[in-house]
Amino acid sequence: MKIIVGVAGGIAAYKTCHLVRNFKESGDEVRVIPTPSALNFVGAATFEALSGNPVRTTVFEAVDEVQHVRLGQEADAVVIAPATADLLSRLAAGRADDLLSATVLVATCPVIVAPAMHTEMWLNPATQANVDTLRRRGITVLEPASGRLTGVDSGPGRLPEAEQIADLARMVVAGAALPRDWEGKRVLITAGGTQENLDPVRYLGNRSSGRQGFALAEVAAQRGARVEVIAGATEDMPAPIGARVRRVVSAREMAQAVAEWSPQADAVIMAAAVADFRPAAQAEAKLKKGGDDAALGTLSLVENPDILRGVVRARERGEIPARVVIAGFAAETGDDTHSALDYGLAKLERKGCDLLMCNEVGVGKVFGERRNRGWLLRSREGQPAEVTELQDASKHVIAGAYLDTLNVALGSRLLQR
Repeated sequence: MKIIVGVAGGIAAYKTCHLVRNFKESGDEVRVIPTPSALNFVGAATFEALSGNPVRTTVFEAVDEVQHVRLGQEADAVVIAPATADLLSRLAAGRADDLLSATVLVATCPVIVAPAMHTEMWLNPATQANVDTLRRRGITVLEPASGRLTGVDSGPGRLPEAEQIADLARMVVAGAALPRDWEGKRVLITAGGTQENLDPVRYLGNRSSGRQGFALAEVAAQRGARVEVIAGATEDMPAPIGARVRRVVSAREMAQAVAEWSPQADAVIMAAAVADFRPAAQAEAKLKKGGDDAALGTLSLVENPDILRGVVRARERGEIPARVVIAGFAAETGDDTHSALDYGLAKLERKGCDLLMCNEVGVGKVFGERRNRGWLLRSREGQPAEVTELQDASKHVIAGAYLDTLNVALGSRLLQR
């Protein structure tokens, strides 16, 4: 792809260096267009070295090339990170007083904007009005992350990490839009694998990375939802943008957190890989191998609570509202008698949830990977389940398709109230 990376004059401009490298390492052709003030934070030589292309800031450079027209016409995407309050204002007004803003006016490709500024500036009604204007015009304006800002301040307005911006940008370019159709809805998502301790050193776990759950959280938040994530073991990934995260370790801890939060949700998505069993007893000291201690040779296991089924039963008992839509995942492998899809359909019926995504897993499949594929299984009252195959795509694209289908189920639930 031909990607224009725009840079506004904010302290977060240093993160743009990582974004440029991310795109370049994926094989994209990158052209960096900073505003003049952005060069006060990161010099042109840095962006030229990372992108392999010249850096210019005004339409009066290389006039014979008519840069803003050519660059805007040829780009497959424009990604602006960071976008300051000033740049948002100029874009909303349709200004063209530097090379970046002029190029955006010419561009007919997807434009993705990642704001970064102090919390008060982000929440200011003027900024929010500019964001609304840009979104109505079809520009994707990402919600900022929350965290440490310049100085001692902390709050919403932090620029997301480069990998997060790149993942969401690629999702939009792939045709998976980020409409604000989940505005006002509360979504509870579990992610990652649970760990069941054997002793202070060892545990029983699984290969789940948490990537699909975090992708669901990021996409739901970017579509306007208030997202709560209950996260078990995850890879060293930044927290999902716009989501509140609660960390747990074991299946029982996760079950307790889900029970506490699910009554307030509009949708509950169980994307975590929950351990089916746990040791019957946890040793207080490290178990030793050899000698007369056979504890490591023979483990006694007990079954963990079925969290997904438990939420469905709570809805059946009226402990959570009937309008709440409940969805999950089924990590399956086929065998000589049944396919992974067969087992997924059986699990959908057994769990009683509204939606289930079935993945065929194994070494090098799904777990820990950046891409996913499988089937979306939607239950229908008195009818066979609706099966939609999802072709191989990034986990953010899969998350978008999952939420689209969940919207249908949510609408059906709301009509039943």
